[in-house]
Amino acid sequence: MKHSEALFEAASQHIPGGVNSPVRAFRGVGGTPIFMRRAQGPYIFDEDYRRYIDYIGSWGAMICGHAHPEVVEAVQQAAAQGLSFGTPTEAETRMARQIKTHVPSMEMLRLVCSGTEAAMSALRLARGYTGRNRVIKFQGNYHGHVDPLLVKAGSGALTLGNPTSPGVPEAVVADTITLTYNDADGVREAFSQYGDEIAAVMVEPVAGNMNMVPADQAFLDTLRELCTRHGSVLVFDEVMSGFRVDLGGAQARYGVTPDITCLGKVIGGGMPVGAFGGRREIMEQLAPLGAVYQAGTLAGNPVTMAAGLKTLEVLSRPGVFQGLEETTRNLAEGLRERARRAGVPVQVNQMGGMLGLFFTEDGPVRTYQQVVDSDTQRYGRFFHGMLAEEVYFAPAAFEASFISITHDASVVEQTLDSAEKVLREIA
Repeated sequence: MKHSEALFEAASQHIPGGVNSPVRAFRGVGGTPIFMRRAQGPYIFDEDYRRYIDYIGSWGAMICGHAHPEVVEAVQQAAAQGLSFGTPTEAETRMARQIKTHVPSMEMLRLVCSGTEAAMSALRLARGYTGRNRVIKFQGNYHGHVDPLLVKAGSGALTLGNPTSPGVPEAVVADTITLTYNDADGVREAFSQYGDEIAAVMVEPVAGNMNMVPADQAFLDTLRELCTRHGSVLVFDEVMSGFRVDLGGAQARYGVTPDITCLGKVIGGGMPVGAFGGRREIMEQLAPLGAVYQAGTLAGNPVTMAAGLKTLEVLSRPGVFQGLEETTRNLAEGLRERARRAGVPVQVNQMGGMLGLFFTEDGPVRTYQQVVDSDTQRYGRFFHGMLAEEVYFAPAAFEASFISITHDASVVEQTLDSAEKVLREIA
């Protein structure tokens, strides 16, 4: 990793922390971040030409694997026609139509350039539509670095106005209510207290930023029922779970229909992208039809649309997603079995092509507190042990793992053999 160490030292002179996103910095596991040179299929290659099995997948975007030949060809063809126009393109409509085919709750949608933009815009739209200010979010759910949503959860069931990051004024988060994920009673209490003041409830139906933690069915059912009763907007942040846990997202998996959905990752095929959409009457409040302003110069970029459209096409072919889920399930079951053999207590969550690994006896893992209480030091040892085995998991105990359609049985078996070796070492 000599090249990475030198590159990181150089980067640290020009980029805060040497990285352009904090999770890349290895602060959660220790050591020097590895700089990658290229990627292909289920593998990434570092600057020393070392190959790793990749379970980050650009944080979920590379669901078809790295440098998928059809996606690359689509990008090359689009780029040859021009990188950006600042005008409408037919590809944007094709993308909207393709998304709606799989996620029919998005009757109308607007494309943006990131998941953060999608969540920020959805929040503004919900407040504009309802004429209310308060919003509920959940402990451990991340919706991008949007000021009103960067709020710590307190030890109680309900916390108001406690900003997580310096630079976020208390006044900005004064209307943000933070509750415990998967606690339906806490939501009922919040609605009984604030009821008709709540503009929106924003939730990750399958959380991917406190590692991978799925919502309980009763929890999501409660959110839907209370939002309907009080005229609040239910927002599903499916930036990670969209097309990942089901072709129709978590909402198809759970059978719960949100009012607004946020998407990202997969619909860009590796390019920066986001989208938010929902009921027509809500979406028509956006400018230029309505008074809620939102804009993006590079939104719907034609090269990004080409990558995303081809990714969704590949993923939608018969049997492809089913194969992805089977592979991920085999990996999850294998990790449980190899950990049992090694005598290491673990919990493994899995849904679709997402997986969460926790070093804890307390299971199943369904809350932020369980995640925080898990053995993060042991995860760090596991991470570095797997890295030595040329298997690249997330460099933080609070991040999900992602599998692609190019992770075949041999790749999974190699991962499991390495995992058992490392688990025995750290037992």
